[in-house]
Amino acid sequence: MINTFAQIDYLASAGRSPWHRASAISKLALTLLFVLLAVFTPSWGTLLGLLVTTLVLCFTAMLPPALIGAAASTPILFSAIFVFAHWKGDWDEPLILLMRPMVASLTAVWLVGTTPYPDLFAPISRVLPRVVGDSLFLTYRAVFALLARMERLWKALFLRGGMTGSPVRRVGMMGEAVGTVVLSGFDRSHRLYQTMLLRGHSGRICGCRHYLAGTREDWWVAAIAVWAIVLAFVFHAWRPE
Repeated sequence: MINTFAQIDYLASAGRSPWHRASAISKLALTLLFVLLAVFTPSWGTLLGLLVTTLVLCFTAMLPPALIGAAASTPILFSAIFVFAHWKGDWDEPLILLMRPMVASLTAVWLVGTTPYPDLFAPISRVLPRVVGDSLFLTYRAVFALLARMERLWKALFLRGGMTGSPVRRVGMMGEAVGTVVLSGFDRSHRLYQTMLLRGHSGRICGCRHYLAGTREDWWVAAIAVWAIVLAFVFHAWRPE
């Protein structure tokens, strides 16, 4: 898990595709449009077109095929239950139920894989309460530190024989390990907050506004948005009553 998060974080910051150079606000708007279309469109043709479009977006963003495959296949496991529950002998509704989460998942992976997290959380923090926005921003970075510490602690327990013996002893050791990580997280948060105060924290985290700065690549994002809207109208007009 930590490797996947770290890989996405690295791709978002080190990518060189046109989508990485587009502004965060335009990519957030495109993601919202795709998610809304995926949720509300009644046409499997529209969903199929959106699915192909999101795959093209992910591959042109140079995202790893393994990451794209995981984003496309994971929702199928959860939606399969609803497919069997709503099976009526035709293929339209099962295809819709399968493709809805796939489109949303691939679009989200494209967004986080092409947008550095400060640019991603800065516009979100403007519409959320200050405490919620700042907490999300700090929690994103804290996840990496806590998962890395948990991974190192887990390896140390195995190497030193901490996971041997009776089940009761192993459960006790796991509880102590989790408690150690939690206490370490509180201590790290306290030190981080004190450091922020010393460096002039003014009560607002991630105050950057360059996510609003438009680029030439935003025209490509706008073109994809127009394509998605046209696709939805065309298939809605051709949809039989």
